[in-house]
Amino acid sequence: MAIHPFNDGWTYRKPLGPFAGATGEKIAETPVRLPHDALRDEARAADVPGKGAGAYYPASAFTYLKRFEVPADWEGRIVSLELQGAMRRAQVFLNEEFAGNRADGYARFFVDLTPYLRFGAENTLRIEVRTGQDSRWYSGAGLHRSVLLHVDPAVHVLPDGVRIETVRLEDDQAVVDVLTTVANAGLVTRTVRLRTEVTDASGARMETAETPSTLAPGEQAVVRQRLYLADAALWSPDSPTLHTARTSIVDDSGENAITTGFGIRSITVDPRKGLRINGEPVLLRGACIHHDNGPLGGAAIGRAEERRIELLKAAGFNAIRAAHNPLSVAMLDACDRIGMLVMDESFDMWTRFKSSYDYSHEFPQWWADDLAAMVAKDRNHPSVILYSIGNEIAEVGTPHGARWARRMADHVRALDPTRPVTNGVNAMLAVIDELPTVMEELGGLNEAMAAGDFFTAIGSSEAASARIEESSAALDVLGLNYAEGRYALDAEAHPDRVIVGSETFPSQIGRLWPMVEGSPNVIGDFTWVGWDYLGEVGIGAPAYTASEDGSMQLEREYPFLTAVSGDLDITGFRRPISYYREIVFGLRSEPYLAVGRPSRHGQLLPVQSPWSWSDTVGSWSWPGSEGQPVTVEVYADADEIALLVNGSEVARGAIGGVRPRLASFETVYSPGEIVAVAYAGGTEVGRTALATAGETTLAASVDLSDLSDTDSELAYVAIELRDAAGGLVVADDREVTVDVVGSGVLAGMASADPSTTQRFADATWRSYDGRALAVIRPTGVGPITVTVTSDGLDPVVLELSVS
Repeated sequence: MAIHPFNDGWTYRKPLGPFAGATGEKIAETPVRLPHDALRDEARAADVPGKGAGAYYPASAFTYLKRFEVPADWEGRIVSLELQGAMRRAQVFLNEEFAGNRADGYARFFVDLTPYLRFGAENTLRIEVRTGQDSRWYSGAGLHRSVLLHVDPAVHVLPDGVRIETVRLEDDQAVVDVLTTVANAGLVTRTVRLRTEVTDASGARMETAETPSTLAPGEQAVVRQRLYLADAALWSPDSPTLHTARTSIVDDSGENAITTGFGIRSITVDPRKGLRINGEPVLLRGACIHHDNGPLGGAAIGRAEERRIELLKAAGFNAIRAAHNPLSVAMLDACDRIGMLVMDESFDMWTRFKSSYDYSHEFPQWWADDLAAMVAKDRNHPSVILYSIGNEIAEVGTPHGARWARRMADHVRALDPTRPVTNGVNAMLAVIDELPTVMEELGGLNEAMAAGDFFTAIGSSEAASARIEESSAALDVLGLNYAEGRYALDAEAHPDRVIVGSETFPSQIGRLWPMVEGSPNVIGDFTWVGWDYLGEVGIGAPAYTASEDGSMQLEREYPFLTAVSGDLDITGFRRPISYYREIVFGLRSEPYLAVGRPSRHGQLLPVQSPWSWSDTVGSWSWPGSEGQPVTVEVYADADEIALLVNGSEVARGAIGGVRPRLASFETVYSPGEIVAVAYAGGTEVGRTALATAGETTLAASVDLSDLSDTDSELAYVAIELRDAAGGLVVADDREVTVDVVGSGVLAGMASADPSTTQRFADATWRSYDGRALAVIRPTGVGPITVTVTSDGLDPVVLELSVS
């Protein structure tokens, strides 16, 4: 049993028509290393059909090609292609023969190439993909996740054929079941021995089991082995210990082996005791995330996925929710290693469409296979603790929608009974068809708004309760989107119901987190979103009177690019809301200072998007704004804040007037230093300061300087404008250029500017709030020199190496 990396040696181009051979039509092929997003480099335009939902990218189609030699000694073996994600409606051809297809661009699937192979000769693999108006966000296009080639003998373990489950945890041992599906594709009956050896994180052998198995031609069998692992270290977010199972098939022809990583841990959910991992209570400090990687588009390159998890955990999150499609294998691997809990999600729609050409067209035919693919991908990953069967599905408020929910939940449980099943229910959408009647029962729009959040008021109505009751009963955990008013309501009406805030407004975490902490039936909160993303442009952008028509817009005009609702921007830098959330979670004791842009003072519209945060920056450097009014926010776990500018107190006020743990002040900008002093009960409990930056210099740093020549490796270069003391210069943005020489290429470049015509493939970008980001990808073994320049500033040279 051998698994070969298959990400190198590809090219891509636009598709050719069926008569291209007769006409001689040709299109140049561009070499590419997978994972890759071909749509990222297409021209954006204001008039594309998908508009801002898809970040103003066009619909498009692409052809991926790979020519490879097949050794003659592979004859008699089973050769299959593993595609971890092909966006979208992929068709696979080998030597111009149709071999397989998949509709969903996020589904991991396998294609048997064996019947179409030419042994001892060159073979041509062609994969066609197409996308457009099929998502409510930027989906990308292409082979955006890894591709692998499986070459197996006649008797072999099936792909995804090893399933490892924690049976029970005891004081001195862990009991683990290993269930291995073995297949005989040969022409004679074979008896083989299946050996499983488990090693700990250091590689030391813990336990071995060996079992004979006889298989007739064409037969599959599940070999069950129970192992008793003495003093096994458990996996948890705070201690993500991993083990390895080496599974071997031994017969007279030799030994074939595969390895499977896994973690030992238990999960329980309970309306009185909440979520427990290994018996310990855990509250989910959650972030919803989309699948794109900013300047890389939708490409799920291993290091990009890992970096996102590292930065999200450093910002205080301990859980992510896949929005709204299954995560990549690379991201799950990172979550296992780093200790990030996962709610993996299957679909954004069932039978009712949300976009003109979305998955609802294929759902009735593919739902069971795609759910099975998600579970097969996830079940050995200890980080995955919840399966979600959908997001904001309109059908959940109908009897037949409840039937779908029950069928899917039961299907998932049959495949994996060890994890709870949830569904992200938007109770307001469940009654959207009778909204006027519901509004009238609530006393009209003004009364609904006065009662609190509009979404919550509708979602907590009697009509919503009745409509979602049956579909909610099919779940182990009810996910509620923007319906925190149901937490207490359901605790009384449905005392056996466990709830998770599967999607919440980011600005409300100060109010929501105490509700989670005080509600035993609620196991956590997932903000929309943890990391900013491409598409759904501007849903969290501030709205100003100087540029808007006075009404709240949830989709902004071209050239808006990102949603602007993340705690972290698309380059991975933290926004002020991230520090506020960290304080609310009780993970940060130091206060945080955020300053509104003086040039925009007083221009914000009175009604802002519920996904937005204040347009503030952690800076006291605003040249040209001396003497102008400015808004200052201070976030702190305190009850009073004193604000000092250049040593003099300019304001003092209570925390919590605008939001919990937040104080807002009006003062005048004066260069120098601003200090916020936090008090609790009259005693100072913390202080923080911002100083005006000096003369601008160019700074650059790289997260990894020693790289390996693999398809998963990247180096991230943070480019910043800083003064001699290291202070960030946010008001002197300028163009910066990155030049890469040697064994690497510039894979992408970006800033956090939410509205720009710059392209991710460009080597020159204008910084935004003093920052930009470049991504370097290795192309071979050797040195890489990265030079960062900007007119009028000294260049920065970084030396990297690839081995």
